Amino acid sequence: MSLGKKFLWGVSESGFQFEMGDPSGKGVDTNTDWFVWVHDAENIKRGIVSGDLPENGIDYWHLYAKDHELAEKLGLNAYRIGVEWSRIFPKATTTVHVGVERASDANVSNVEVDGKAIEELEKMANKEALKHYRLIIEDLKAKGFKVFVCLNHFTLPLWIHDPLTTRASRLRRGPKGWVEETAIIEFVKFAAFMAWSFGDLVDNWATLNEPMAVCEAGYMMAQSGFPPGMNNFMAAKKAAKNMVLAHAHAYNAIKKWDTVKADSDSPSSAYVGLIHNVIPAHPFSESEKLDVQAASFMDNLHNQFFPRAVADGWLDENLNGVKEKGEVMGYLANRLDWLGVNYYTRFVIKGKRNLLAKLFAGISAVPEIVPNYGFGCQPKSQSADGKPTSDMGWEIYPEGLLEALKAMAKFAKPLYITENGIADSEDKLRSMFLEDHIAILQRAIKEEKIDVRGYFHWALTDNYEWAKGFRMRFGLFAVDLRAKKRIMRKSAKTYKQIIEGTTS
Repeated sequence: MSLGKKFLWGVSESGFQFEMGDPSGKGVDTNTDWFVWVHDAENIKRGIVSGDLPENGIDYWHLYAKDHELAEKLGLNAYRIGVEWSRIFPKATTTVHVGVERASDANVSNVEVDGKAIEELEKMANKEALKHYRLIIEDLKAKGFKVFVCLNHFTLPLWIHDPLTTRASRLRRGPKGWVEETAIIEFVKFAAFMAWSFGDLVDNWATLNEPMAVCEAGYMMAQSGFPPGMNNFMAAKKAAKNMVLAHAHAYNAIKKWDTVKADSDSPSSAYVGLIHNVIPAHPFSESEKLDVQAASFMDNLHNQFFPRAVADGWLDENLNGVKEKGEVMGYLANRLDWLGVNYYTRFVIKGKRNLLAKLFAGISAVPEIVPNYGFGCQPKSQSADGKPTSDMGWEIYPEGLLEALKAMAKFAKPLYITENGIADSEDKLRSMFLEDHIAILQRAIKEEKIDVRGYFHWALTDNYEWAKGFRMRFGLFAVDLRAKKRIMRKSAKTYKQIIEGTTS
């Protein structure tokens, strides 16, 4: 079934997970919260992180041209990369003055970055890092790729977030990352400067990757491996709100400072989106009221809260899914040109009564993830529904992709599947995974008439999978970490054949 020549077929990557690994030690970025976090002896001892170190990785920083050639040979026409804030600004930019306005609700309603601020930022920026990222993007453009650049994929500069101090002080000392308003203002400066620096090359901008994962895993799931490793629901809410504000104001800044019109459907110079991981939340029992309530709460929190805020302007601070007076903000609405959907699997949820949660957070049914479904399965096994599971223990559930796309289609923005992939070191399941999910994609476009304009597989090569290290292999190409050699897997050929069959 043809999806047409304009449909984008790509791969996605981030900075921290792919860039480091030069055997000589060049190109190592020590200035992020995640770098400190995965090196922390306590985290390693407790098994919070793997003990694998990103500086032993695949070295995209130096081998990018070879990886782009591999992507080109697969027939891809789009490539998503991340830029590391900490590489561009290893030291604080807090001394650079910008205009900050507040709404009557006391929230930051505008951050105005002027030409003088851009000049000051240029003086402070790491020129070598800027030059290197330009070389990477220019190589992609020379090979004919549409270039998507994501400005923040989990990591924060240490001067924005010191996760060990934050954890040790229980949020009394920092810098505390997204729970502080400073992060909003500094991120807008970074976004403005990136747009000014690379607007002549970038086709699609993404502000944030999976913001709700940062909030939930970092502040509600201490064993997740995400910094700062806390169980603090109120901090998660604060971080989520600040990330919404950061996206909205960064959207404005990119629009102002991008230098070229990147997409014919865009009303102004830049085409700015958000990358959101969507996880369908199913009640364990449709007839059990608590399960239904808990699944609804999880859907509202994880799937609906963020895109609804930046598309419709509704900041649901109570997380109850009920629009209340004063919750719709004009300075948030319509800050979205496109929406990226990352999809891997589903939630299956049971509800549990908790008096404290009801009293202090207004949650009538606390959600609990049911084992042996979705993310809660045993690796290389079968789910309770008899579906195969990945090396991560994630249930392969392709039908959930259609649910995810339908859920996001209501925001009436062009959609891109910006991540979809599987940890499968033996490459036994990836070809089937690709075929089944892309069949669902075709159904979404052809039958459901959902405006999906691209599919980006995660990932071209194996990578550093955050707290899991190098053990989880997501690549269409395996990587020999010692020799840095890329080795084509059978599934890479499957992806190539799918693309050829849908563009002919």
